Amino acid sequence: MAESFFSTIKRELIYQQTWTSRHDAELAIFSWIEGWYNTERIQDDLGMLSPDEFETTYYASHDTPVMAGTTESSFQ
Repeated sequence: MAESFFSTIKRELIYQQTWTSRHDAELAIFSWIEGWYNTERIQDDLGMLSPDEFETTYYASHDTPVMAGTTESSFQ
């Protein structure tokens, strides 16, 4: 899994640009991971939806919102 991630980031970001400083490279990597890879990239395990789409669909189909660190049963 980790090898697949690093292969993807190298192919889609690292090998496509050069940066003038390490700081600029770190910002680009952070932006790529948080702005696209974690939120928009479709996932086979999520029914070919992005994490954002999956969460939107999930919460739209459930009456009670689930907050981090809780379970649905704790609301009942």
